[in-house]
Amino acid sequence: MHFLRIIFRSGNKVSCAVNLLWPAVPAAIAVHFVSTAGDNHDYHLATFVLNYIAMVPAANTIGFAGQELARKLPKVIGVVLETVLGGIVEIVLFIVLIKQGAGKIPVIRAAILGSVLANLLLCLGLCFVAGGAKREEQEFHPAVSEVGSGLMLVAGMALVVPTIFVSALSADSIQGDFASETLSISRGTSIVLLIAFFIYMYFQLKTHHGLYDEILEYDELRDKDAHKDRVRPHLTLFESIAALVISITCVSMIAVFLVEEIDFIVEERHVKDAFVGLILVPLVEKAAEHLTAVDEAYDDQMNFALSHVLGASVQTVLFNTPLVVIIGWGIGVPMDLNFAIFDAVVLVLAILVVGSFLRDGKSNYLEGALCVLTYVIIAICAFFYPNPDNAAGAAEVGGEAAGEAAAVLVRAFSG
Repeated sequence: MHFLRIIFRSGNKVSCAVNLLWPAVPAAIAVHFVSTAGDNHDYHLATFVLNYIAMVPAANTIGFAGQELARKLPKVIGVVLETVLGGIVEIVLFIVLIKQGAGKIPVIRAAILGSVLANLLLCLGLCFVAGGAKREEQEFHPAVSEVGSGLMLVAGMALVVPTIFVSALSADSIQGDFASETLSISRGTSIVLLIAFFIYMYFQLKTHHGLYDEILEYDELRDKDAHKDRVRPHLTLFESIAALVISITCVSMIAVFLVEEIDFIVEERHVKDAFVGLILVPLVEKAAEHLTAVDEAYDDQMNFALSHVLGASVQTVLFNTPLVVIIGWGIGVPMDLNFAIFDAVVLVLAILVVGSFLRDGKSNYLEGALCVLTYVIIAICAFFYPNPDNAAGAAEVGGEAAGEAAAVLVRAFSG
């Protein structure tokens, strides 16, 4: 009981409120088995909705247990551990999706970019709004913002290069099937991105850990709720690991059940692939991480918040994405990085917008509101974006437009 009481009273008030959704976890699992046992197709929507809701408290517990475990480690290692654990939900979802076969590749591609957009626009925007609610503006260290935004710009370029490759050749009316070349480029790019991720980890944990320690310690001193955090009960090392094992197991089961219902949602409820991948999946997989970052921003710990937001985005692009490409390679699924032009352009524009807001080392609620509104606009577009099969005719007559979009990407990165 002591163990459960600590978990259910975890963290901030919003996190505690999310824990009230835990009854949805056994309910979601039960509904899934009822629907499969009786071959009853009436439960598809209920299974999807319940598992979608259940993912939030399960992921929230991963975040809380990660925080408790991070307390027992040096500052920078703790933040990195929290970020990695926050990405476990995403990794599990990607693996479950890729094991479903090539049919889920469009959803995975959209989910990759949707995860970055949710972090950079929605979560960062909410952090700016929460932090600016009580203050005229907040400041953050350039070492956190510049390294993170610089990495995102380079990683974003690496992600869209295969898209530019295919679109440029299509626009030039060069005959041939470039699927094999695109797949090889994607796999080579994935290996390079993994190398970049480990270099980034070495930079943070080895050569520049002193700088990051100093920045994060300064943020801790500014936390006005630190005294409350010190007096509340904490999990032991064993309890933290046990909570992680239980919550990760729940997340894995929920992810499998959720993915099984995507076809029903797309085909029977006519929800677009782009909306499922770009908006619905990233929102639920990142919910717990977003709550943590927003709470840190509200407590005037913007360096912590930025470390979580940018760190999660960097992990998605430099580690999770190449990981799913390589896993697909291993199991014979041709997962590549040939994103839809719409997704690629939106990603580049989001990185440029956020980079411009981070450049001055200050934030306010106006910048946050603009980020959130930009995300809402993208969500509206994704809701109406046609599925690949429906868009085939448009793609044939859209070679010129694709070429122009590729040129926009090139100009955005060069300028």
